[in-house]
Amino acid sequence: MHLSALKIVLVAAGTAQLVTAHTIFTNFFVDGIDQGDGVAVRMSNIPSKATFPLPNVSTPDLACGVNGETGVSRVASANAGSTLVFEWRSWPDGSVPGSIDISHKGPCAVYMKKVDDSSASNNAAGDGWFKIMEDGYDSGSKLWCTEKLIPNDGHLAATIPKDLTVGYYLVRPELLALHQADKTPPDPQFYVGCAQIFLNSTGTGTAAPTDTVSIPGYVNMSTPAMTFNIWKTPMALPFPDFGPPLYTGSGSHNVQQKVSTTQMTQTMGLKPVGCILQNANWCGFTPPTYNDQASCYTSHANCSAQLDACYKSAPPSGGKNCHIYDKLCADILTACSSTSANGLPSMSSYVPATLETLDPSKVVSATGPMDSTDSSPSASAAVAQVYATEAAAMSAPAPADTLYSSTSTGTSARGSIDTCGSNSGGQTCASGLCCSSHG
Repeated sequence: MHLSALKIVLVAAGTAQLVTAHTIFTNFFVDGIDQGDGVAVRMSNIPSKATFPLPNVSTPDLACGVNGETGVSRVASANAGSTLVFEWRSWPDGSVPGSIDISHKGPCAVYMKKVDDSSASNNAAGDGWFKIMEDGYDSGSKLWCTEKLIPNDGHLAATIPKDLTVGYYLVRPELLALHQADKTPPDPQFYVGCAQIFLNSTGTGTAAPTDTVSIPGYVNMSTPAMTFNIWKTPMALPFPDFGPPLYTGSGSHNVQQKVSTTQMTQTMGLKPVGCILQNANWCGFTPPTYNDQASCYTSHANCSAQLDACYKSAPPSGGKNCHIYDKLCADILTACSSTSANGLPSMSSYVPATLETLDPSKVVSATGPMDSTDSSPSASAAVAQVYATEAAAMSAPAPADTLYSSTSTGTSARGSIDTCGSNSGGQTCASGLCCSSHG
């Protein structure tokens, strides 16, 4: 099978994206169950810049990232009280381990916003955002939240308040890297994305937090946190918190509005019936069966059309399951050219890898304010793991495996250079790592 034009574009874009590896939110877990790379995640549609920080704090992209106003077709189901774990990667397809460079020090937070339909477009920027998790500088471990992500495989956890009302929500994990905040001009670097969820309820959840903010708008360059100098010795602690007060449920200090609710079930963003394979928000279906050469070629044409849609829709997190469907199409074509054009091959031969599970209690999470935190992992273990992980990454050779492999072409891509900073003039470093003028 020849490499399609769409696949060539995807491979080229994927190659470029690895040249500047900062970080990107790629997938999330609901109560320890991975939803799949890119599933129900709004992600950049510019692979070559997918891991870049946002250019400023006033862009509408501050809500859900580049392309964040475009809803995706899938919506994940969660319960009030569920723990969500967000995965951050420096290589979007996960072909190389790593979450964020150690120089990118700063706080983390998670926001939510209730919407009519989380799969709809044009509902991210604006008012309605409330904060359910934040973690800043841990004076015990002497680590920022972003540093804690490194030994935790880029995992950041937040618990959904138990009293929230049923319905559709956007959930927005946020990292703020402050390694260039002391420059002229200051360059605070935000990394954000959005997950689309439906929050199930037994009918008891009635809270709608009223202490909400507009994104963009909740920070500007006069906000003290945007110019906080992490390199000053000693730092001018406590770190100045920003954004709305933390909302954790009925015991929160901010006001909550009680709303009347009716029993509601999810109707939008569900996995389509008959979907045999998914890649991000694409679903593949069984091609029509065949019993002769003519109907075999018809089946192959159907398979190829679905495959092109898979590659075309693949986000920066990659097209691993497109490759599985690619093999199905290739096997059908082989059958068409032989005497075995009599029925589809067994679908059991085209099963994706089992999705990961994890223990949410063992990843980075916090419910305290940014200016006073103490979150897992433990201080001594975190310090040792962060620097050991960073040292291993710096000494590791460039990856030999492919970003987007193909059953028919063996296309490969390797990355090595990173330019820091969303403003011009960033430092450039080898080995896919980002450094700053402070080392």
